[in-house]
Amino acid sequence: MSNHAISVNALSKNFRLYHERNRYIKAAMLRGRRAKYEEFWALSEVSFDVAHGATLGIIGSNGSGKTTMLKCLTGIYSPDKGSISIDGKLAALLELGAGFHPELTGSENIFLNGAILGMSKRDIQTKFSSIVEFAGLEKFIDTPVKNFSSGMVVRLGFSIASHVEPEILLIDEILSVGDQEFQQKSSQKIEQFRREGRTIVVVSHSLGLVQQLCKEVIWLDKGRIKQRGSAAEVIAAYTGGNTAQTTHRNEAPANRRGTGDARINSIELLNRDGTAIQTVESMQEIAIRIELSAHARIESPILQVQISRLNGDVIWSTSTRRATNTIKALEGAATATLKIDSLRLLEGNYFLSATVTDSTGSTEFDHCQNWLQFNVRKTNLSDDGVLALESTWHLERHHR
Repeated sequence: MSNHAISVNALSKNFRLYHERNRYIKAAMLRGRRAKYEEFWALSEVSFDVAHGATLGIIGSNGSGKTTMLKCLTGIYSPDKGSISIDGKLAALLELGAGFHPELTGSENIFLNGAILGMSKRDIQTKFSSIVEFAGLEKFIDTPVKNFSSGMVVRLGFSIASHVEPEILLIDEILSVGDQEFQQKSSQKIEQFRREGRTIVVVSHSLGLVQQLCKEVIWLDKGRIKQRGSAAEVIAAYTGGNTAQTTHRNEAPANRRGTGDARINSIELLNRDGTAIQTVESMQEIAIRIELSAHARIESPILQVQISRLNGDVIWSTSTRRATNTIKALEGAATATLKIDSLRLLEGNYFLSATVTDSTGSTEFDHCQNWLQFNVRKTNLSDDGVLALESTWHLERHHR
């Protein structure tokens, strides 16, 4: 077996962009030439390897070459230059349901699509019930696919493809389709593949999903690799390159709501010296400083702080309810400081949110969601995940 499941060497893919079109042979003969076109290199000199059992993410803006790369890996496109080496059974979750026949029933399309993906008839028969159950289409499986909704088609397509049980799995923006329940099932299925040691390549605009699934990420820009490294490092660089978009999103009205009786004027992340920072080391001592104000006296307000991941998962939340010195009253301007002796977060990008409410917590005066984005770097830690927990190992030898 090769050391790498996927090896891409100096891969380039060219497309022709026509500016005119010869509709008939007569038109071409009268012109005496072919229609004018220009060459567009969707991929240019791209090289990378993916080890067996690794999960690689590919990010980039629209038109950067992400989907073209996956289609080259699957053999849909042939590279114009360079080479690709695949070691293992490969399946791709690209355009789900693209091979379905609308006049055939869901059951018939399971056998048809399964055969296209390389499954034997016996394999399909064995996994048929599981495919239908995962897709949640027990009541509709004998209905022609032309009567399916687009969501039902996607669910059935994903269910069939995921039951191929490949050694190498290619995923292109399909985990963001379907309802919330199905998205959760899909993510759990991909997590299962990852735990089983399958090789996975994920293309997605969902940076939270990429960071959750992948340890390593490639950033494609105009058909070239702009950066490759750890997921947190590359995503931080990518989002930093889109600062204007991030700022606009964080200042959007949808991320701020409340009655306005009290207002959060600023949220800052500080190091031990009181300097505002955006990058933190794991286990570092930090403080969160919040400047707020009230138009009139507010009795016993509650101030809440929340840290979440890019995908929206809440990592930690606390409020002045559990503090020994709760806020008795807020009138005019004030500064609240939350000290964290050791930030036990592992490497990644996180959002900081804050909310000020009345004494019951039911009325929000000001809710600032995802107000501050910060990056955590881990140093001298071999742990993975989200939290850095204190732990010790003890080995007891058993003598025979």
